[in-house]
Parts: sequence; C-alpha cells; structure tokens
Amino acid sequence: MIRFSPLLTRAVAAAMLGSLLVLAGCHRGSTRDEVSTAQAQGQFDTVVNAYKSGQFLLDGAVLSALDLGSHFSYLKEQGKLPKTVLLERSDDSKVRKQHLEYMARMQLDYGFTVYYDDGGTLKKINPVDTKARRLEDYHAPVQMNDELKGKSASGGSFDPSQQQ
Repeated sequence: MIRFSPLLTRAVAAAMLGSLLVLAGCHRGSTRDEVSTAQAQGQFDTVVNAYKSGQFLLDGAVLSALDLGSHFSYLKEQGKLPKTVLLERSDDSKVRKQHLEYMARMQLDYGFTVYYDDGGTLKKINPVDTKARRLEDYHAPVQMNDELKGKSASGGSFDPSQQQ
C-alpha cells in the first residue's frame, strides 16, 4: 500500500480547493437565461421562424403547430431530436405569445430547450412561466363564393335584416 506524506496530502487538498474557488468565480453571475443574439449565431441544432396566425416556418415550409410537433416526433423516432431550438421572427411576423405557448408545449413534450429572440437578446422559454398551449392545426378562414352570398341553405334568397 502506498502512503503519502501528510504535507503532500495537504498540498493536493489546497490545490483542489483553490481550483474549486477559481471555477466558482468564473461561473458567478452566469445563471441567467439570456444571451446576446450575436454571440449565439450558429450554435443551435434547429432554427424555426414564427409565421402568421400561430404558424411556423421550417426550412421554407409553412407548418401549423401540430405539423411542427409531428416533425419533432418523427425526429425523436429517428434518434435525431435537436437539443436546442431557436425561434426567430420571420419577414412576415414577429414572435408572438401564441408561438411561445406552442413552443413551450413542444419543449415539455420532446425535452429540448427553446430560445427566442427578444430584441437582440436570446431568452430561454420557461414552460412553467409560459402557459403551454395544446398543439392545434391551422384552419384558414372560410371564404364564401360570390354566387353563394345572400342565399340560404334551402336554396332561397336570404335577407339578414329579416332575422328575429
């Protein structure tokens, strides 16, 4: 059995304590969930853009929240689920509360971390603080044909002023 001298044991313990203090000093104050956008460019596994009406843009395709969730489900089955996702604004829409709520749900369901751009600062979505919203499919507003306007379901003409 090897025995070390007490002086050597104390020197090693002091060195370990010193390195622990140095590491703790380096880590101090970095517990925030905010990072500058310029510092983090290119460090995310997947970038998703916010689009109109709670939809998302992924690789140029417009996806509903349900479709994006299905995409991440597929990636999970393939073993290629990203660890970090960046939610950015697109040319057509900024990041809205609805987008954050959908991404909070996906973060809970799939276990990745989502960051979003908030005026040049990246913030982490906290699913506890952000109400996670059930994923929904997008339904465009129904447009009525001009020939059907003013007609009732029975085929006769319809006058809204005659309703009781």
